[in-house]
Amino acid sequence: MNQDMIPLGTRPLVLHTRPLFTMNDELFFDFCQANREWRIERDAQGEILLMPPTGGTTSHGNALLTASLMTWALNDGTGVAFDSSGGFDLPNGAMRSPDASWVKRARLTALSPPQKKRFLPLCPDFVIELRSPSDHLATLRDKMQEYIDNGALLGWLLDVPSRQVFVYRPGKAVERMENPATISGEPELPGFVLDVTKIWEPDF
Repeated sequence: MNQDMIPLGTRPLVLHTRPLFTMNDELFFDFCQANREWRIERDAQGEILLMPPTGGTTSHGNALLTASLMTWALNDGTGVAFDSSGGFDLPNGAMRSPDASWVKRARLTALSPPQKKRFLPLCPDFVIELRSPSDHLATLRDKMQEYIDNGALLGWLLDVPSRQVFVYRPGKAVERMENPATISGEPELPGFVLDVTKIWEPDF
């Protein structure tokens, strides 16, 4: 879809702050807390991206992702799952909020209590992004590669309109899956299998 065809209410809004001023990590965190009605990210160049709330089908898909990953993580015990409201300060300076993510527990225990209360200063080990109507596929694919370049071990991009899944791993070509019913997290997430049938076709 051409960017001009996306309704204004669903487009990400870009706030250009440089070279006028730069927000440090503490000020940016406070800015996000003061604007909780928006989903906010920051790219590696320091540009601030404001995303409005998602529509019903995307919200439902995000909930399914989070519930499935959380259930597995609680049973597995080796890491912690996060929903789409969690922010991560990546090594390249970007702050991203994947739709669902998971971090090994050993990496989290190394953080101080103050660090855990703010955006976590690391890249998740596993990330999932669900394409919403306002997302360009090329932009999301760049974001997925950014996660891998910053330390993610596994990433899934779910493109609902085409029913495709793009699987990212460090040092490997991107794998494209056509209309899968399930996706396996092996070997990075042993035993985690995501049923995507209700994401392709919401039951409401």
